[in-house]
Amino acid sequence: MTAVSGHGPWPGGRGDELEAQQTVLDDLASLPTGVDAVPFLTGLPGRGPGADPVGRAGALLTELPVELGPHGWKLADHRGADHRRADALLADDLMALAVAAHGYTGRLAVEVTGPWTLAAELWSARGDRVLADVGARAELGQALAVGLAEHVARVRDQVPGAQVAVQLAEPLLGQVHAGVLPTFSGFSRLRAVPGPDVVEGLEPVVRALHDAGAEVVVHLGGTWVGIPPVVLAGADAVGLDLADVGPGGWNERAWELVARATERGTGLWAGLPPATVSQCSGPQLGELVRLVAEPWRRIGLPADGLDAVTLLASPRRVLGTLDEHRAELANLGRIGEALAERAAS
Repeated sequence: MTAVSGHGPWPGGRGDELEAQQTVLDDLASLPTGVDAVPFLTGLPGRGPGADPVGRAGALLTELPVELGPHGWKLADHRGADHRRADALLADDLMALAVAAHGYTGRLAVEVTGPWTLAAELWSARGDRVLADVGARAELGQALAVGLAEHVARVRDQVPGAQVAVQLAEPLLGQVHAGVLPTFSGFSRLRAVPGPDVVEGLEPVVRALHDAGAEVVVHLGGTWVGIPPVVLAGADAVGLDLADVGPGGWNERAWELVARATERGTGLWAGLPPATVSQCSGPQLGELVRLVAEPWRRIGLPADGLDAVTLLASPRRVLGTLDEHRAELANLGRIGEALAERAAS
């Protein structure tokens, strides 16, 4: 059935981990009948460095220590205070998950920065982005693959009934492929990574997660050109922020790729923006229902396929308030209910 989930970042600071995780589980448990809930591991970026997506993924790298540098996170010679802090913050989140999700059985989403975006965001110990070095980025991918498999095992230790779905966040994959990311100096651009190499970089991570028994979703943001490499790498689903695909969510080429992926058995996790709110009638949810359903119908996909779509709130550039996040989950539940009705009609 149509499902609802989230990315993970949540408002709050140190000490709010349990409340955040409990709120997500409770709110998703209250979704309308006929809409499936996929709870997610929360993370609170407001706690500072180490709780951010890059630091969080860096802490998972096997035998590749990380630390903060002048441009952000970089590879280090040994594990220091920055790496230990990121480890401790993730441990706090997992402990909160174990308490809040005690006895839970079902799908559980965990978001981690994917190998290409991590290679673009992470700097070498004494040089440019890891992305600039073919050998270094391959080593990074292998380290992330092993670390993520261990992470899935840790999540299962905390919630034995969990069917883990790992969301690999790849918002920079399009820029990696296009060759538009600046070098350390800023005076030139890193060389474009060809499509076959993009697939090759994703494959070991996807394979390791499958071997660990996890479902794999690669979330591209609005970068729909990344759909073919994601499908070829063997991911179970592709995530796409529909409002960024084109005007009104429509882009024929993008939806052709979605259709081909769907026909090959690759699912869609559809990111939706916050609903606009009318002072008279409240959230304008019909706009968001149409953002999914109309392109789906226009490209010729069967209506009953909407039943397999998972809805996500699009990542926020600014985190927002607790009430805003809770309202988004509730709105997604109502949108999911409307899509389920269309799928059944």
